[in-house]
Amino acid sequence: MDELRDLYQEMILDHGKRPRNQGRIEASTHEADGHNPLCGDVLHLTLTVDGDTVTDARFEGEGCAISTASASMMTDAVKGKNLGEVKRLVDTFIGLATGESSPDPNELGKLAVFSGVSEFPARVKCATLSWRTVEAAISGSDEPITTE
Repeated sequence: MDELRDLYQEMILDHGKRPRNQGRIEASTHEADGHNPLCGDVLHLTLTVDGDTVTDARFEGEGCAISTASASMMTDAVKGKNLGEVKRLVDTFIGLATGESSPDPNELGKLAVFSGVSEFPARVKCATLSWRTVEAAISGSDEPITTE
């Protein structure tokens, strides 16, 4: 377990300091906003969906290291997946982060490092904000997502 905890810290630091897929897709097909009032995380997510496949994903905003790292890793994870796969991945990740389920670590790959977040209830909202926001974007919701 210490190995997973060390990897978690390493991944959070790496993606928190050097987030991938930061920015906005100007000609996006899907977008959504998310806000975590408890921590102050604010996220704007843009996606390009071609047919049924996410071809690009980017995010803008301000947030803590966990929120930023989660958004960075989420945008990497959804690229190339169809919308059904994205929805399943969202459900699986949220189950892992909240401790409500114990998915196969192979199913999540690097995202499995977030399994320890469930031990810190205040941080669950940070880790799941981008995932709830991508869910809103692919469902076409016009309402901003909030973790409250």
